[in-house]
Amino acid sequence: MLTRYMAGVVAARTGDEMSGPALLVAGLAATGSPLLGASLLAGLTVSAAVGGPLLGVLLDRARRPGRLLACCLLGYATGLLLVAGGVGRVPGTALVALAVVTGLAGPALTGGWTGQLPLVSGPDRGRLARATALDAMTYNVAGLAGPAAVGVIAAATDGTAAVLVSVALLLTALPTAWTLPTRTPQNRPTRAHPPSARPHDQPALAHPTSDRPADNRPIGGDLPAGGRPDGERRRFGGLSSPVRAAGAVAREMAAGVRAVLGNRVLGRATAGSMVSCAGAGMFVVSAPVLGLELMGDSSRGTLLLAVTAAAGLAANGLLAWHGGPRRRNPTPAWDATLAWSTALVGAGMALAATAGTGLVGTYWIAVVAAVLVGMGEGPQLTALFAVRQREAPAGLRSQVFTTGASLKITSFAVGSALAGPLSTHSATAALLTGAALQAVAVCVLLRRRGWRASAGGAGTGRR
Repeated sequence: MLTRYMAGVVAARTGDEMSGPALLVAGLAATGSPLLGASLLAGLTVSAAVGGPLLGVLLDRARRPGRLLACCLLGYATGLLLVAGGVGRVPGTALVALAVVTGLAGPALTGGWTGQLPLVSGPDRGRLARATALDAMTYNVAGLAGPAAVGVIAAATDGTAAVLVSVALLLTALPTAWTLPTRTPQNRPTRAHPPSARPHDQPALAHPTSDRPADNRPIGGDLPAGGRPDGERRRFGGLSSPVRAAGAVAREMAAGVRAVLGNRVLGRATAGSMVSCAGAGMFVVSAPVLGLELMGDSSRGTLLLAVTAAAGLAANGLLAWHGGPRRRNPTPAWDATLAWSTALVGAGMALAATAGTGLVGTYWIAVVAAVLVGMGEGPQLTALFAVRQREAPAGLRSQVFTTGASLKITSFAVGSALAGPLSTHSATAALLTGAALQAVAVCVLLRRRGWRASAGGAGTGRR
C-alpha cells in the first residue's frame, strides 16, 4: 500500500507543482504582462486558509478519507481546466474568482495526503517514520518534475498545454486516493486532553528524544469512536441535526488552530514558515520574468524552479543519509535546521536579484542562486515536518498538517500577489523583497530565549 500511496502522491503533487508555473506562463503569453498570471496564482492559493482547517476536520471525521481526497482532486482538476480555458477569453476578475474557489481544495494535495500516513503505514512507529521521510521527499520530486515539465512543454507549445498535463496527472492520482485504507475504531486517533490543557511551553512529548505523545497512549490504540473529551462522535452520523454538525465542525476547526498557535514552538515554526513562504511566492513569480529578462524566454525561468527543486532533493538526501540532527537532545537541533535553511533561502534570493540588475546579469548567476534557494528549501521542509510531528497532539495531527499547510499556502498567495506588480517593474525588486522576508523569518525563528526550559536536559535553553 505504501508503494501505491507514494506513486499517487507524486502524481498529485507534481500536477499541483505544475499548475502554478503553467498559469503564470499562460497569463504571460496571453497578455504580455506577469500581472494576470500572478493574480491567478494568488487566487489559487489564497483560499487555502479556509479550505485547510475545514478539510482537516472532515478528513479526521471521515470513515473513508481517501474518497474525500479523490473528490478534492477532481474538483481541483476541473477548476484548473476552466481557468486555463478562460485565459484570453474571459475577464481576468472572473478567472481569479474561479481560481479562488478552486484553491479551496488545494490543501488536500499537501497536508491532506500526509495526514493519512498512519493509516497507510500501520501502527509500527519505525515504518511511520520512514514513510514520513519519503513523503517529505515527494515534495522535492514534484517540485523538480513539475516546473521542468512546464518549461519543456511551454517551450514546445504554450502554458495552456502545460495546464492540461497538470490536470492529467491529478486525475492519475484519483484511483490511489479512492482506495486509501478505511478508518476503523482500532486506527482512529484521539487525544487525551485538548491542546490548551497543557502550558504553551510544555513539550508535547513525554521525553524530548521520543515521538510518543505526552499521555504515553500509543497512536492507533484501541479507542472508542466517541471517546473524545467533549463526548461528541467523530462522524456526522452521531449528530442529531445539521446545526449540531456545523457547530461540531467549527469547534474542531478552532481546536486545530489552537493546536498550531497555542504551542509556542509549533506556533513560532508556523509563523516563520509563513513569512518564508511569502518570500518563496515572490521567487516563483519572479523566475519566469527573470528568464525573460536574461534570456528572452520565460520558459528558461521556469527551469530555474526545477533547478531549485533538484538542489532541494539533493540536500534532503544528504540530510537523510546523515540521519538528521545527531545531538543528545535533537529537539532544538531541528529548530536550528529550520532557521539556518531559511537563511540560505534568503541568500539565494539576494544573489538572484543581482543577476537581474544588468551589472552582473547572467543566466548562470541565476542558476547558482536557484541552487542556493533549493539547498535551503529542502532541509527547511524536512525540519518543519519534524517539528510538526513532534509537537502535534495525536488526535489533531491531520488538522495540524492541513492547517499548517493552508497557512503556508495563503502566505504564498500574499507573496505572489505582491510580486506581480513588483515584477512588472523588474524581477530584481520582487527578489529583493523576497530576500528581506526571509531575513524577517529567520528573526522569528531565532526568538527562543528560555525555550523549552521545562523540557529538562542540558542545553535546552542555550540557543
